[in-house]
Amino acid sequence: MKNLSIIALVIVLFTPVLWADWPANVTVITSEKGKVVEIKGDLASGAPMENLSWASNSSVACFPATQNANFRANHVLFATSLPPRSIMLITVIPDDPSQNMSIYAYSIGTTNFRLPPQLPSCVSCEAEHKWDRPRRGRTQDHTRTVRLNATTNPYNVVIGVSGPSGATGGFTIKIDLK
Repeated sequence: MKNLSIIALVIVLFTPVLWADWPANVTVITSEKGKVVEIKGDLASGAPMENLSWASNSSVACFPATQNANFRANHVLFATSLPPRSIMLITVIPDDPSQNMSIYAYSIGTTNFRLPPQLPSCVSCEAEHKWDRPRRGRTQDHTRTVRLNATTNPYNVVIGVSGPSGATGGFTIKIDLK
């Protein structure tokens, strides 16, 4: 009887995690291996994120605090899945090429639905923003692309689109899952 009580307690404690889902402010995108998926968004539909310390936390390591200015506009969040043995290229393309937008994406376990700024850690995180200065032999246009990999495990992926303070406008998210 004691074992049944322990099992029941474990089920009650972990059921919310197993049945958790993305909050209403996250747009879920169904990505499929071998296909490119595109979805429209607009910075006006997001919300500001005052606390960006999660991104420079060493257990997240998304972008250094010296780059916080590139992520001060509203944040628009998306979620998708990254299957095992996959590479995901995620690109944000502003509708107006003169708009300066930034992107970040992180992978977390498939039962994890945590969003920033309450993100204590992740498997990996990548970010792209307008460069502070030109880089030797490379050029940058108005698009921003990040890449996530999965080897043996599947992951949830959260994608955030933002920009510097005052950035506005629509954009397209393009997900290429290989």
